[in-house]
Amino acid sequence: MAARSLSVTITPVAARNIDELDQAFAGAARDQVEGMVVLTHGFAVLNRTRIVELAAQQRLPVLYGWREFVEDGGLMSYGPDIQILVRQAATYVDRILKGEKPSNLPVQQPTRLELIINLKTARTLGIEVPPTLLARADEVIE
Repeated sequence: MAARSLSVTITPVAARNIDELDQAFAGAARDQVEGMVVLTHGFAVLNRTRIVELAAQQRLPVLYGWREFVEDGGLMSYGPDIQILVRQAATYVDRILKGEKPSNLPVQQPTRLELIINLKTARTLGIEVPPTLLARADEVIE
């Protein structure tokens, strides 16, 4: 609904292996896709260096879910701080090892998301990041 109201077309692209990843980015460039969102999951994390390289090669602006992609040269991320999530998970492991039933523990979700922007990548892509967005960023990588 939101995409339609903004006149944005969303086209899902799946990749289950490196060959499909290369094909997905080549296809996006061929189809003149103006931007991508990479959903953060095991495959993406394991192949993050290649994903960031392909985005750079195809000159595609990409939004990622974790800051590590941006630290590796990706354009921007908006998602939870993984270190906080790992610490929270560790406290649950500790509680379970001390005898609490997992079914009695509340489900937790991130309470804060962080916006990280890589200005060097933005410049390379010819993107001028609005000052209002830079002001809202939790971190700007020069």
